[in-house]
Amino acid sequence: MSRYGIAEWFGHPLTTLAPPQRQAFARAALKQTAPPPCPFQSGNPPCSKKGGVCSIQSRENDPVITCPRRFEEGNLIPLWLAEIVGFQDVYVAPEVPFMRSPSTGRAAGRIDLVVAGNNQASDWYGLEIQAVYFSGKGMEADFRMLLESEERDPPSPSAPRRPDWRSSSAKRLMPQLQVKGPTLRRWGTKLAVSVDYPFFEAIGGPSGNPSQDLDDGDIVWLVPRMGADRRLKRGHWEVLSLEASSDKLLAADTIKRGEFEQNLRDKLEKLGSRL
Repeated sequence: MSRYGIAEWFGHPLTTLAPPQRQAFARAALKQTAPPPCPFQSGNPPCSKKGGVCSIQSRENDPVITCPRRFEEGNLIPLWLAEIVGFQDVYVAPEVPFMRSPSTGRAAGRIDLVVAGNNQASDWYGLEIQAVYFSGKGMEADFRMLLESEERDPPSPSAPRRPDWRSSSAKRLMPQLQVKGPTLRRWGTKLAVSVDYPFFEAIGGPSGNPSQDLDDGDIVWLVPRMGADRRLKRGHWEVLSLEASSDKLLAADTIKRGEFEQNLRDKLEKLGSRL
């Protein structure tokens, strides 16, 4: 398994931090001190991400965004969507209730952000943001190494970990599309989805002949890239049907039987008798 470690921490590239700043961030990540402000959110409120890790990276790969707040840099995504759909003025509303519990009547599901062209709620698009989960060891050991390190360069990741594309796509994002997409289609509007470029590449990347005609589908995919300066920039966008989007998120190749059974042999343990 690849060793992904911290790429950005509390809004700052790890490699640009001097040891005293790393140690201060480590204390915040370990909840010994209050978290610093988030530079990506409007008003710069305290970071609400556990551990403060905005993105992770291995030596061989680009940074992968692990915090949804990272997408809020400069209002890039809603302004990009507004330009695509032709809004002259841009209004936004976060966490708008979309579903209601039949037992309690309380909100049971929300749209991450609604982007509107006026304040009368007559012309709007839903926007879902999906960061990436990772699998492998948690980050606490890395935080403790960074707290103790006095070296100029940060220590290498303490344990193997990697982005969990499957959990982030098929298990998390696809249900959101399947629940919200049909209703928004029935209401005569669309759902936009934003993921970063490594995520989009992991689920197949751009279509062979991508459409940028809003009449060609139900889901507007917005895929920003992180530049060399660690600023979020506009990247690829395309329109897909709900069905094609679901197929993209579900895509996976079944392994060969021989490989499966080799993995099985490595894991099988004899079950002892039960009294």
